[in-house]
Amino acid sequence: MINKFKKKIRNFFAHIGGAKRTTASYLDVPSSPAQGKLPPPESAQIHQRKGPVQNRKTRRNIHYTSPENSRGPKAPRVPKSLPLPPHEHVPEMEGKKRFIDFQLPDQILRAVQDLKFNYCTPVQEKTLPFSIAGRDIVGKAQTGTGKTAAFLITIFARLLAKGPVPEKSGSCRALVIAPTRELAIQISKDCELIGKYCGFKNAVVFGGMDRREQRATLNGNIDILVGTPGRIIDFCRSASLDFSHAEILVIDEADRMLDMGFIPDVKRIVSWLPKPPERQTMFFSATLPEDVIRLSRTWLSDPETIESEPDKPVTDLIKQNFYTVSEGEKFDALLHFIKNLKYERLLIFSNRKDKIFRLTRNLQRAGVNCEMLSGDIDQKKRLKVIEQFRAAKIKIVIATDVASRGIHIDGVSYVINYDLPDRPEDYIHRIGRTGRAGAKGASISFVCEYGAYILRELEVLLGQKITCSFPEEHDFSDNSSCGNK
Repeated sequence: MINKFKKKIRNFFAHIGGAKRTTASYLDVPSSPAQGKLPPPESAQIHQRKGPVQNRKTRRNIHYTSPENSRGPKAPRVPKSLPLPPHEHVPEMEGKKRFIDFQLPDQILRAVQDLKFNYCTPVQEKTLPFSIAGRDIVGKAQTGTGKTAAFLITIFARLLAKGPVPEKSGSCRALVIAPTRELAIQISKDCELIGKYCGFKNAVVFGGMDRREQRATLNGNIDILVGTPGRIIDFCRSASLDFSHAEILVIDEADRMLDMGFIPDVKRIVSWLPKPPERQTMFFSATLPEDVIRLSRTWLSDPETIESEPDKPVTDLIKQNFYTVSEGEKFDALLHFIKNLKYERLLIFSNRKDKIFRLTRNLQRAGVNCEMLSGDIDQKKRLKVIEQFRAAKIKIVIATDVASRGIHIDGVSYVINYDLPDRPEDYIHRIGRTGRAGAKGASISFVCEYGAYILRELEVLLGQKITCSFPEEHDFSDNSSCGNK
């Protein structure tokens, strides 16, 4: 029985191309339909191997070669985009600029329309006229005012105007550098939303995740790459990325780059890109200290400086509340706020990892459903917590400053500073998680005997006098005191 089966296998392989066959009879067009064989594709060509047959596995000396699989430079990839939805009329409004007032491609206007972004924020209104024209930009804007959308719209408009370019593996046309993984992921998501009708290929790379999976996303030409400095340098050293044809560079949260010690890495990345004016550069941050401005002068050519409401580091949409609470009474005050406030999502900040661990454990023991975010938590778990927070499966998250930038989640009703930050600038980034994109929000800060030392610096930064009060029952009867009507 076994010998009979082996004989059938030998006959089968002898029929489709044995060692003694040197013609391509099994690829020939059948002389009649009775043979039941289909002709090869018109694009296929019969190619004879050169050299002797080496073993049983290489006895077939004929194979298909298709022109699109042949070696040589690849043709430009034509973006495949979704069909555009119908245009919706946006009425004019006094004192506001519409996106349709700019000469933007329909693909961008329809995506902005889907996101319900009909009118520009102040930073977008001031940035787009210059950035679309190709000017370098230094932008200072409050957190949550739409600077991400401003530079992404500029990128897509430029790429659409220039059209597709020849394919080259790892080649990048626009590079966005972010200081943290969370911010890089958020920018990538915004990129998918704004570019949904453009058909461009976007990729995001950052540390803490499988390098091989991210490497696979770099195959072929990349239109927009978002990443953190360390992982970008890692892929450049392994020749997985090529910035020689990059057209646009965006550096987001530059002051955070400076604080985290990433500036040497950013300098190295910038040195691999084309020089101005071949490259357009945009520099955005919520704050621009003198050190950052000095760096911008070395990387930008005749930039246009944009400041959105420079005298207001915090938007008027956020109601700020400061309460005098001793260190020993903080937990009881926090628990009282959680049980009495009406909120959709609540984000609580503390300064130390060990402190948020104890705070999360004590709240869970008190029956509060919450999770924590800090830098030493596994990246996959951090992403899972953020997505659960976004979907409102978890309504309370306790975090260190790792979450104070780049996490744009709609419906954060309150930001609570369990501890005031050591740096006044971090206070602005923390409370910027609420009151985003025109929505109202509120912040609550506990001022203890230690936090009182930073009040003076915070007053200078905010440009206003800070008045502390004691928590009263009327603070919880409704949300009026916290500006959340």
